[in-house]
Amino acid sequence: MKKLMTGNEAVARGAWEAGAKYASAYPGTPSTEILETIAEYKGDIKAEWGVNEKVAFESAMGAAFAGARSLAAMKHVGLNVAADPLFSMAYTGTNGGFVVITADEPGQHSSQNEQDNRNYAPFAKVPLFEPGDSQECRDMVKEAFKVSEDYDVPVLVRLTTRTSHSKGIVECGDREEVGIREYRKDAAKYVSVPAHARARRLVVEDRMRRLADYAEASPLNYVEDNGSEVGVIASGTAFFFAKEVFGADASYLKLGFTNPMPVRKIRDFCGSVKKIYVIEENDPIIETQVRLLGFDCQGKNLFPFCGELTSDIIRRSVSGSCFDAPEADPAKVVARPPTLCAGCPHRGFFYELGRRRNVMVSGDIGCYTLGFAEPYNAMDTCVCMGASISAGHGAQQVFDMRKDEKPRRVVSVLGDSTFFHTGINSLLMVGYNRSRTVNVILDNRITGMTGHQQNPGSGYTLGGDRAPDLDFEALARACGITRVRTIDPNDLKLVKETLDWALALDEPSVIVTRWPCALKRFSPEDKAEFKGAFQSRYRVDRDLCIGCKACLRSGCPAIAFDFAGKKSGIDPDQCVGCGVCAQICPKSAIVRE
Repeated sequence: MKKLMTGNEAVARGAWEAGAKYASAYPGTPSTEILETIAEYKGDIKAEWGVNEKVAFESAMGAAFAGARSLAAMKHVGLNVAADPLFSMAYTGTNGGFVVITADEPGQHSSQNEQDNRNYAPFAKVPLFEPGDSQECRDMVKEAFKVSEDYDVPVLVRLTTRTSHSKGIVECGDREEVGIREYRKDAAKYVSVPAHARARRLVVEDRMRRLADYAEASPLNYVEDNGSEVGVIASGTAFFFAKEVFGADASYLKLGFTNPMPVRKIRDFCGSVKKIYVIEENDPIIETQVRLLGFDCQGKNLFPFCGELTSDIIRRSVSGSCFDAPEADPAKVVARPPTLCAGCPHRGFFYELGRRRNVMVSGDIGCYTLGFAEPYNAMDTCVCMGASISAGHGAQQVFDMRKDEKPRRVVSVLGDSTFFHTGINSLLMVGYNRSRTVNVILDNRITGMTGHQQNPGSGYTLGGDRAPDLDFEALARACGITRVRTIDPNDLKLVKETLDWALALDEPSVIVTRWPCALKRFSPEDKAEFKGAFQSRYRVDRDLCIGCKACLRSGCPAIAFDFAGKKSGIDPDQCVGCGVCAQICPKSAIVRE
């Protein structure tokens, strides 16, 4: 049976066909759809959203210890969060097969950095697969489970954005029903105290030697000999792009299993050609191995060290030119920066926060990160998940050391899913050490930026089962914060009064803004709580509008200014009736229909 699949869907298919029984992940582009697709195999695989990548990894690890084939998936920065159990599990080994998917993002389309997670494999001493298209995603995931069990090791599979999201024809098979292995108590293997770990360290090295033999024999590392004096060594999706450029004018060494490297195969291939190109995204990992073997090659001295290595980039790097194509005049292209959606519940809050002076806003990862931009200018920092509260705490402690008459205050801002991810730990730090930060949890009732995945605050699981709707106020108080308020962020007067209240305190506080994402599909509980939400529209009374443009400071994409008529207008197809602009208008010219 053949199906058209994205790489992410093919990973899920491979896990299902391999007989996997448990999977967990934290949503993050470009990996999100892996678990969403696995969840469709309900009854065969238990799929659960983890509150963060470390918890997801450890849950799947525990399932593997118990004897089931298990999978954890995350984007590249998520593996940083899960690195702690990865490195230790390389020592303990597994029981049932255990596969970890890392979806890297060359080009940083939706991430705060660009890191090459292939570096984790030699660092942690675990095997690494690199699929380049959808078929290889399915095939390599199935093989990864076998390698995991045969060599008693967690296995890393590295995707990139292009591999995750491109579609291709996949030859599918039936599910292999793999039984759950017997669990046996083995403290010397699974309890990582130093005495045990020192012995396991020797096991790790012996395993890597055996995996080196596997790398040399694996059909995933193969030569495509076209009788050319030009040789191309590539991995992942870069291999297919390279073939678009060189065609039959080059011979190829395709590397699909890259840790440990097939050293003998690389040496033999390099010795068979006169000119070598090494094409890989992003770091020169294969290139370094080629040079260590004593061969000169064209690598990062020729190809970009960052971004995707698509065929046009490769062609321009090799020949200095690309195919003729129409050229756009950048001066005539209107900038279209991302913006908060019409009706976004964060708009009113950031409008008021941006008007504050002598305040540092410590931000976090989510669609609300757009609060840094015009017209709000309401975010100073954004580093990683959950850092807003802890970084804000440290900054406030230093601001209070200054001898200023009125020390700068810190407002830390993060979303609901981010709070569950790592914000709770940070809030414990604030409550314990009593910094005077104002900590804001933007509860839009769903995990917004990655596509509306459920979380512990939404009231539902990935499978759609009803779950406890966790109480943010109770969690904040449990962390030692006594000053807590929940507000409607669309009420600008209430937002202003609440910020005044919190900034006047000489102790930590928590503000919860509670209003659903404008794009969210309402649950029965949402319909009961937010009656009338998004059911109205606003329009501009042109007789009252004086053209002051104050409404544009809301940043709402539904509002536009007519320069000819010198009046504002609201697009009825975009407006969902949040009413923020009506509260900003000084002449009450914006009215509800």
